[in-house]
Amino acid sequence: MSDKTLPLPETRQHAGLLKSSLREYGMLLSLFAIMIFFQVATDGTLLRPLNLTNLVLQNSYIVIMALGMLLVIVTGHIDLSVGSVAGFIGAVAAVLMVRMGLHFVPAALICLAVGGLIGAAQGYWVAYFRIPSFIVTLAGMLVFKGLALALLQGQSVGPFPPTFQKLSSGFIPELLPGFEGLYPTSLAIGALLALALVYLNHRARALRESHGVETEPYGFFLGKNLLVFAVVVYFAYLIASHRGLPNVLVIMTALIALYAFVTARTVVGRQIYAVGGNAKAARLSGIKAERLTFLTFVNMGVLAALAGLVFAARLNTATPKAGLGFELDVIAACFIGGASAYGGVGKVGGAVIGALIMGVMNNGMSILGIGIDYQQVIKGLVLLGAVCLDVYNQRRT
Repeated sequence: MSDKTLPLPETRQHAGLLKSSLREYGMLLSLFAIMIFFQVATDGTLLRPLNLTNLVLQNSYIVIMALGMLLVIVTGHIDLSVGSVAGFIGAVAAVLMVRMGLHFVPAALICLAVGGLIGAAQGYWVAYFRIPSFIVTLAGMLVFKGLALALLQGQSVGPFPPTFQKLSSGFIPELLPGFEGLYPTSLAIGALLALALVYLNHRARALRESHGVETEPYGFFLGKNLLVFAVVVYFAYLIASHRGLPNVLVIMTALIALYAFVTARTVVGRQIYAVGGNAKAARLSGIKAERLTFLTFVNMGVLAALAGLVFAARLNTATPKAGLGFELDVIAACFIGGASAYGGVGKVGGAVIGALIMGVMNNGMSILGIGIDYQQVIKGLVLLGAVCLDVYNQRRT
């Protein structure tokens, strides 16, 4: 048989790597496709600087909670109480700051501590008593919804102090000489972030090559990084064209970087995935599965509290119905972003992309005038499709 009838090993290797890369970035491509569709359908309204800033503010608390929910799902559990916890924490913040006049810094710290205690209480029953997380957190959803109603006495409480409102509605200060209609400090930060992403990708590729790990073709790698750089700078330019970077976007970016590092680069992160993949094998290898499960729920409680503070600051009031349905958007964001219903699978980037997909769909359908009834139907079908794809992939492997 001639050499021409056999594919070259290098060609076969590159084809496999390209196929793997397309699978890895499939959700990101889906997000771009959805954004392009709504950009065209809304006659360019979606990506206008004002609407883009509103999109960030509207979905910030979903992204924050999705980071914690991802870890819970990876360990093989679920938390249905996050929306009620966020609403309850907003009520606690209103009582502390509005009724009692407490300064927003100690009040916010107290709220985060309360969120951690709530997560610890629920995580204790799940981790050490082996009660299904679905039952524990369903009970928590009812309990904290009732406590928020009781704490607020059925009324909305507000407004919050102006300094606290800046948590969600404030923007970073301008440090560079300004131009008409442009905030150069925000644009510079966006450009630095884009450079940092390209540098980290280059460093990761060099590390894989030094260990003899197969890498994608350099041309594909270069094109991918140029695209990442261009997209990040373009969105930074759009954000900088309105009022600059929102404070909450800075908080979100820091949290995303932190959780991406923890899940990919630390022993604790690898152990969490090991517990979700096979809890029995993880215990036999010396991993304290119960403690990790407990800590993931504590972490979820703290992030739900932070999301509750962000939401309350954005509304400038605490209402008994705050947080209603948040848990559905958060769980959907994780599953759409590639987290597995069986545990052990999921990435921080995927959860963030899933949250952005939900946010873009909500925003785009609202601009188009689609009713809330059909919005729920469409989001439900998207979630079902994502889970079906996960089940299909599980059966293939």
